[in-house]
Amino acid sequence: MIRIAALLLGLAIGPAMALEEWPTYGHDYGDSRYSPLAQITPANVAGLKPVWTYHMRPPGREARGFAASENTPLVVGGTMFVSTPYGRVVALDAETGKQRWAYEVPGGDQPATRGVSYWPGAKPQIVFGTRGGLLIALHAANGAPVKRFGKDGVVNLRSAAVLQGFPDAALGVTSAPVIYKNLIITGSRTQETPQQGASGRVRAFDVRTGREVWHFNGVPQPGEKFHDTWEGESWVKRSGVNVWVGLILDAKRGIAYLPFSAPTFDQSGNDRKGESLFSNSLVAVDAATGKYLWHFQALRHDLWDYDLPLTTLVDVKKDGRTIPAVAVMSKASLLFLLDRVTGKPIYDIKDIPVPTDTDMVGEKVSPTQPASITPPLGRTSFNMAELANLTPQQKDGCEKLIKEQNVVGAAYFQPPRVDSAVARFPGNWGGIDWSHAAFDPQSGYYIVNASEIASQQMMIKKPDGSYDMKYGYQWFWDKVSHMPCQVPPWGNLYAIDLSTGAIAWTSVLGVTDGLADPNTGRPNVGGPIATGGGLVFIGSTDDKRLRAFDTKTGKELWTFRLPASLYGTPLTYQGRSGKQYVAAVTTGGFWGENAGSDEVTAFALQ
Repeated sequence: MIRIAALLLGLAIGPAMALEEWPTYGHDYGDSRYSPLAQITPANVAGLKPVWTYHMRPPGREARGFAASENTPLVVGGTMFVSTPYGRVVALDAETGKQRWAYEVPGGDQPATRGVSYWPGAKPQIVFGTRGGLLIALHAANGAPVKRFGKDGVVNLRSAAVLQGFPDAALGVTSAPVIYKNLIITGSRTQETPQQGASGRVRAFDVRTGREVWHFNGVPQPGEKFHDTWEGESWVKRSGVNVWVGLILDAKRGIAYLPFSAPTFDQSGNDRKGESLFSNSLVAVDAATGKYLWHFQALRHDLWDYDLPLTTLVDVKKDGRTIPAVAVMSKASLLFLLDRVTGKPIYDIKDIPVPTDTDMVGEKVSPTQPASITPPLGRTSFNMAELANLTPQQKDGCEKLIKEQNVVGAAYFQPPRVDSAVARFPGNWGGIDWSHAAFDPQSGYYIVNASEIASQQMMIKKPDGSYDMKYGYQWFWDKVSHMPCQVPPWGNLYAIDLSTGAIAWTSVLGVTDGLADPNTGRPNVGGPIATGGGLVFIGSTDDKRLRAFDTKTGKELWTFRLPASLYGTPLTYQGRSGKQYVAAVTTGGFWGENAGSDEVTAFALQ
């Protein structure tokens, strides 16, 4: 039954990759984050306790302090594979946490913070990118480099064609690749600014040799389809339009889905007027060749850093039939559901009018943005009457911030300005970010967590006529108490019924310790998982908790206090003993806090 379910979802499950384990970063290459395991249920989840802990920081490195991670490990064949923030990838016994092997990335580089991938070939491999721009293949059995892959197991992704004449341009990998048959398909991380730099193209490499097989340009080059959507020479050496969050795959149909981000610079577009494809677009390509199939642009002329960090293969039951679909969301927290073969919307998409007032010279704001039947998740506007006054510190800190930066309220999609700092919702980190989502096929619910925290951006004009952020990336909160300036909630967990597009339930996610009523919700990044036992597990909040919710109702059923916040996504798997485990990497190190732990912890029923 499990293998039949895998085929229905279009997943890639090899002979050594059972769905009872956690064989890819998102459990499957459709990023469903759903496990059929049902040993842990709403009735017994209160008995979940830690059973082992592994410390990622190697002995002798204590003086350097802790480092942050957003990792979700893999579990395949009884082995857990973890990319650590200490320059190593390690393999652990998934039932005991005992280390089996460790590989140190050369040159002091760091493995991609969100994970690795597993190739179930005759000699299985672990494949991952690095922050410095390497692609590395290891033998899964012992961690030794695959000698035939590139040069002694390493491919340098920083080719001249990709760097576009900028040898020192930012180029690296932050997310796990997907593997289609014998192809490793990976995106990359590029700079946020300036406008020109490394290309954001997606590439596919032979898993045995490391040879590049195909690439797809996020900014179409001369002679390529949609090149004319870039005004004048605005395409030349343009950076951004990259896939930094990871891509997804329908292996059954041989389709890869590439969620391209905004162009650089993503807060000002006076030098890139027009459609500028494939910015902020989901592009479907033939996974074997990279050939273009279709695209959907979820956001026009990005001025808010509203990338597309969330894509998932789902099934939508509508009008008496089941439609294989792909869900896509930008940081603007609007959900779109598309037929995964044709790209056609399953629910009507309408253009909503948005503000166009800005004092940035030469800017041409899009007067509309696409929206679907599903309402946006969380707050989309703010005015000064909505300021919170929960503590004297919060009140004083927020009033000082507003005065110093001339902060003003904003409507949904309010463009940036030079004369004031626009407190826009969602902020640069979105309602959703690298959080991803979980699709529960039993209920048809799509489970998504979202933050409600603004970014107050003020622009400044540079001598060359372009713009930059006067204060950089920031959050609209009191910097001492870390309490957002608007009234709560500050973070929620949502279940969307995909058969109707309506929100089935909402649950406040997170607490603010020390308040008389701590149930405020908290800013969050990192995502949920759903299980066949009827549970949703999630960390994500900055309050150092791992939680379990009832999938049907959204009721919080179990909470465990962690040594640090969990900004990746938990996982669940069945051990050799038949016991179901839930595991997570807890380090902290986001939302203005220092990293405070190095633990990988597994939980089981006691």
